Amino acid sequence: MMNKIKLLVAAFFLISFASFAQSNDQPLKIGYTNVEYILLQLPESKQIESQLKDHSTQLENQLKNKYAEYESKLQAYEKGAATMDATIREDKEKELMGLNNSIQEFQRNAQMSLQQKEKSLVDPVITKIDKAIKDVAKENGYTYVISNQALLAGPEDGDISPLVLKKLGVDPAKAQQTPEPAASKPATPAAKPATPAKNNKKKN
Repeated sequence: MMNKIKLLVAAFFLISFASFAQSNDQPLKIGYTNVEYILLQLPESKQIESQLKDHSTQLENQLKNKYAEYESKLQAYEKGAATMDATIREDKEKELMGLNNSIQEFQRNAQMSLQQKEKSLVDPVITKIDKAIKDVAKENGYTYVISNQALLAGPEDGDISPLVLKKLGVDPAKAQQTPEPAASKPATPAAKPATPAKNNKKKN
């Protein structure tokens, strides 16, 4: 779940880098931070993960219900197809195909729904972090702030993460030293694809 949040963070900061104009009398001062790390320290991070998990569970349960209905009707069809009237058999096959299509469509829509939910939850927090980074940079005379993931070497005092955390109301002393490993979880269960009913029509 948090892996997807990382992607949203990366996408946001590709187009919203904290950079600042340098005046003629101001020496170049570069700071760095890790936005993903900052995000994981905020209480909103756990709230986002919890809400995404709840949303994902609702989608999973709905998909399971749809698939259970399909399986039940498919088994009933296969059991009685040989003795069914041709008209009834055709109607059952159309119903199964409709259920199959409904499952496939739901899976696509569920993935889109989860992505939209993620974006709606993460974007406001990323905007808040972005503002805090810019404020810290301005207050402390940093000309540029870059992601430490793009940093090959730099002084320890260039890391503005503790200042950003303070700005966001988080005690840096209580922050984790490294970002938590994210346990990815699929948005919907990997249910086997619904198998269209075979046409067992017999010539009358």
